[in-house]
Amino acid sequence: MTDTEVKYGLAGVYADDTAISKVMPEINSLTYRGYKVQDLAEKCRFEEVAWLIWNGDLPTQAQLDALNRAEREERGLSDDLIAVMRKFNKKAHPMDTLRTAVSFLGQEDDTANDSSPEGLYAKAIRLYAKIPQIVATDYRLRNGKEPVAPSKDLGFSENFFHMCFEKVPAPDIVKCFDISMTLYAEHSFNASTFTARVIASSLSDIYSAVTGAIGSLKGPLHGGANEAVMHTLKEIGSPDNARQWMLDALAQKKRVMGFGHRVYRKGDSRVPTMTEAYRKMVEAIGTEEARKYWEISKILNETMVAEKGIYPNLDFPAGPSYYLMGFEIPMFTPIFVMSRITGWTAHVIEQLADNKLVRPLSNYTGVEQREVVPIEKR
Repeated sequence: MTDTEVKYGLAGVYADDTAISKVMPEINSLTYRGYKVQDLAEKCRFEEVAWLIWNGDLPTQAQLDALNRAEREERGLSDDLIAVMRKFNKKAHPMDTLRTAVSFLGQEDDTANDSSPEGLYAKAIRLYAKIPQIVATDYRLRNGKEPVAPSKDLGFSENFFHMCFEKVPAPDIVKCFDISMTLYAEHSFNASTFTARVIASSLSDIYSAVTGAIGSLKGPLHGGANEAVMHTLKEIGSPDNARQWMLDALAQKKRVMGFGHRVYRKGDSRVPTMTEAYRKMVEAIGTEEARKYWEISKILNETMVAEKGIYPNLDFPAGPSYYLMGFEIPMFTPIFVMSRITGWTAHVIEQLADNKLVRPLSNYTGVEQREVVPIEKR
């Protein structure tokens, strides 16, 4: 044993520099390249935010048009990939199929090992364009439906609905989805982003980094929390049960997914914007089911804050929002990937611009050095 201080979970450790995003405690806000994320979500489309994350500033109209042309040209999956996806286990989690499909994209790309800034940027746009179609194609195939080809006439969010459902919903629903894309896009050195940077630091290719990040995001303590939130709401079933369910969960010291955050102490700055978009969508849908889940969410939030002073994180309003849009619960985390691919790839580009292999030390706690005894004497 040594006197080495171990920062378990790397809590409080600064591993590298970044200019992409920052949680600013003084204003309790997440910022992308200096812009408050809530302002970006309300005033910009996700495509503008993608440009910002990759390039450092909001785009001019000409720059946005160029990005959209490049992304739309990259839409479409190879016949080989779709053929492979038809063979996927229909009971596998969509994060597993997405992870495998992204790895397949990497072996299809003859430029996979081009780590020049231009090469990395081109592949970032390629992943940004193709991952939504992978998610939509997997959804349709596992439900016995044929894939729907992307439309080059639709925006990022509209096109995803088209590929899933063959139609684009009402504007308030699309806006809620687009806001979620912006809010999920980037969050500094979270577990999946750090995974991507560690892989990139070994000079592996960007597809490997993204595949590893998908594996990290799958965990319920990270991206899978939005799925867990919706399972909770369905388990509760009625607003009449919500308060007592929360009180019982707290009394039994159960982990309630969708509450608390490693970084935020005064509440996740993304939540008010997402919650307002969720509310507007519920009003636009107007069904009893939509109002039911809104009321359950509201009661759970109020009870947790009153009893424990713990506030919801982004997954809490995002989960039921996605459900009411028509997406199956296992799709929620792959949808998160569609957004976070912008942040992941920006971090890979940043890591490789001034790379150092990530290789921390470990504090050994095993037995002391000892001699090997021949087997006949043991």
